[in-house]
Amino acid sequence: MVSLWQAHLSFVLLGFVLLSTFRFTAPWRPWLLPVLVAVSVIPLDELPLAAYVRSFTDDLAISTLVLLGWVALSRLGLVQPQSQRHQVQMLLLFGLLSVVLYPATLGLTYFDPYRWGFNPRPMIALVAVAALLMLWLRNALAVWMLVIGTLAFALRLKASENYWDYLVDPLLAGYCVVAGLMQVKRCCFRKWKNS
Repeated sequence: MVSLWQAHLSFVLLGFVLLSTFRFTAPWRPWLLPVLVAVSVIPLDELPLAAYVRSFTDDLAISTLVLLGWVALSRLGLVQPQSQRHQVQMLLLFGLLSVVLYPATLGLTYFDPYRWGFNPRPMIALVAVAALLMLWLRNALAVWMLVIGTLAFALRLKASENYWDYLVDPLLAGYCVVAGLMQVKRCCFRKWKNS
């Protein structure tokens, strides 16, 4: 289980965030976390259930785990939900990181920013500037996502040696696209309603 710590954490946080979106789970949300921890270790053909979920999600980026943890704490009422302004800032920041990385990863360009992650000193400096900007904007979640992702890379808490794998993943990129489109739709609807 120790080698699969990230798979278990991903299973528990993803399960909690998905299940807590349903209103009927509100009265027993605090019990969801221990139940999901117990479910994640249930063996199925000699592998824990969390390992099977990992085969679909791979190892999530540390920043994604921080985001899921923040949402879980918010749904438990332990932290305030993000304001819309802060949510847009976070979506823009991680959406931009995804736009820099994924077109090249998909073979759409000859330019390969993924290799920057193997010798990431300039990248870490840019992420530090982004973290300071988010700190100045008082966006605590974005700061935590960047700082904990960088710290996890420094401590090599994942199997990957690439800094990108600690900052962005397809799940986070997809979330940024979907949530960003929803923000644009809300903004357009508000303007249409006010006109």
